[in-house]
Amino acid sequence: AGVDDRFRFAAPVYGCGFLGDNSAWLKNFEQMGKETAAKWLKLWDPSRYLSRAKMPMLWVTGTNDFAYPFDSLQKSYRLPPGKRTLCIRVRMPHGHGPAGEGPEEIRTLADSILKKGKPLARITAQGRKGDETWATFESKSKIAKAELNFTKDTGVWQKRLWETTPANLDPARRRVTAAVPAGATVFYLNLFDEQGLVVSTEHIELK
Repeated sequence: AGVDDRFRFAAPVYGCGFLGDNSAWLKNFEQMGKETAAKWLKLWDPSRYLSRAKMPMLWVTGTNDFAYPFDSLQKSYRLPPGKRTLCIRVRMPHGHGPAGEGPEEIRTLADSILKKGKPLARITAQGRKGDETWATFESKSKIAKAELNFTKDTGVWQKRLWETTPANLDPARRRVTAAVPAGATVFYLNLFDEQGLVVSTEHIELK
């Protein structure tokens, strides 16, 4: 996506850049040796190219993906200047076949761009005020429900326990709100339309 501008859209599933930070590939870089690993990261890490990807991008992943941590994912999806949509499910399984290729959000995005189909919902803004987090949205489909996903854990991203609680949906104002539980260290919101298609806000990490 960052080296070929002919793509109409891109839908990374699990993957991201900044693989030298804390990804599952650190052991491979250790085996390469410091000099070779540095060269690999300079030439091939997705973070070197993502800022050139101008097409719409859909990022599909789970909160506990073993290979691509949540913080590296966020740094990655913030690089491309084009439109972005997040689809982040709690503990989404990792794998080829149905696990990674099955999410209907991917086909919905493709159809919306290539066949003028109904697009996914879009998060238009998000924020936090005190103990409350909020997001506004646009959608041509009815938003059926919303949820707050949060963890109270710190440390290794892949091992954190995530919990889910219903969020307050105000369809007339196209707004979602939720109280952030005491002790939460990270949280984000998910919106689900009538077909069960999900779009997510960025996660917010509390220091």
